[in-house]
Amino acid sequence: MENQPIIETKNLSKNFGALRAVHNVDLKVKPGHIHSIIGPNGAGKTTLFNLLNGFLLPTSGQIFFKGSNITNLPPYVISKLGIGRSFQITSVFLDLSVFENIRIAAQSRAGINYQFIYSTESYKFLEEKTYQILQKIGLLQKKDFLAKNLSHGERRILDIGIGLATDPLLFLLDEPASGLSKEEISRVISLIKELANQITIILIEHNIDLVLSISNIITVLHQGSVIAEGPPEKIQEDSRVQEAYLGGY
Repeated sequence: MENQPIIETKNLSKNFGALRAVHNVDLKVKPGHIHSIIGPNGAGKTTLFNLLNGFLLPTSGQIFFKGSNITNLPPYVISKLGIGRSFQITSVFLDLSVFENIRIAAQSRAGINYQFIYSTESYKFLEEKTYQILQKIGLLQKKDFLAKNLSHGERRILDIGIGLATDPLLFLLDEPASGLSKEEISRVISLIKELANQITIILIEHNIDLVLSISNIITVLHQGSVIAEGPPEKIQEDSRVQEAYLGGY
């Protein structure tokens, strides 16, 4: 079914006591798109991500991935189904090398137990996959660096690489440009565009110029609810968006 969303939510809600963090959100993400989620602080963006990958259970509503209901499944199951994620605060192992960070993530998808002795074929497969990802994210020359010795921007890119090593069909990127220099942001934009040729991306990002430049569709959240959705040119012209979010920048 070509028109089937890769992920869809129906009346998805999450309450924390009296706080409605996400309220009746209907989201449809098309395969192959860069679909951005924007909104002011407290709009419910990260809570929505945490619902999509199982970190939080919804108060009500449903989540469908490739047509199958994944509501209430645990995060490790959702990850194995093909939903990957990078984090606003990077999840790298600081005392391991860049290479080891990627290899561990790749190993988690290879069906290989964490043992000291691998078969030659398994070891070669993991090595090749790790090198391919390092090449793709531009960190091959720093493969032997300890992650703690990378720049902030390089750690964020490594975090994306760790997510890629889990072979996602859908990749959730949580503010990948946060705290980066202009040069690093350009590098992240190029990487996201390249990734979008192979996988679907949902992006949370405060950098509006970045969002407008690379998104196919933008969903705008305000106080937990969707107030607008559409291509970048439509979102820029929406008075509700300008009042709730863009006008504040």
